[in-house]
Amino acid sequence: MPHTVLLAEDDRAIRNALERALTLEGYQVLAVADGVEALAQAHRNRPDILVLDVMMPGIDGLQVCRVLRAEGDRTPILMLTALVETADRIAGLDAGADDYVVKPFDVEEVFARLRALLRRTSPVGAASAPAPAEEPRPVPERFVGAAGLRMDPQARRAWRGPRELELTRTEFELLELLVRNAGIVLDHSTIYDRIWGYDFGPGSKNLAVYVGYLRRKLDEPGAPQLIHTVRGVGYVLRED
Repeated sequence: MPHTVLLAEDDRAIRNALERALTLEGYQVLAVADGVEALAQAHRNRPDILVLDVMMPGIDGLQVCRVLRAEGDRTPILMLTALVETADRIAGLDAGADDYVVKPFDVEEVFARLRALLRRTSPVGAASAPAPAEEPRPVPERFVGAAGLRMDPQARRAWRGPRELELTRTEFELLELLVRNAGIVLDHSTIYDRIWGYDFGPGSKNLAVYVGYLRRKLDEPGAPQLIHTVRGVGYVLRED
């Protein structure tokens, strides 16, 4: 079955072009022109993923995102934005978005980001045919931790000391990757490939935005910084 995409974009030319491109790529697309209709359609027929323009009249993309997240809807959301400032990107992440694409965008980048988000949210394996008998596998450890951090990947919960962290899906996966590789410098390409499934190149600010946002949630007054930048290489988690 094709994945269903709910596309909300008030610019008719962009909406029509993206709808055609997504349809040719094999998606089932429901395109609407504003946030009100996007919410109505999301409530009526839950899609596999949403693509929301940030700037729309009435209810904008950020408000749609906040409403769905407040309702407990965890459907992945990709934001389309003409706003390039870091603060604007952080606002989208804070509203509950999983990723964003800056206009003008290459449609192949949109496809890559959709594929990455859907891979992270799709169940692993087929549910129809019974699996062949296998030898029992060892039960993995419930918690992982490093540098005063503790994470429960199964429950998707994380703590720094006694304080529980409120993390988005992408923030959790990024932190888990750093924790599991504590003390190892991970280069940008490796992180992009592991988290997004696609290397967006040296010009992308996506990773820097997520690291900055994650730092804001991790850092505490008087406590050492945990995520360190290795200029020209990438990032490392360690407690200095």
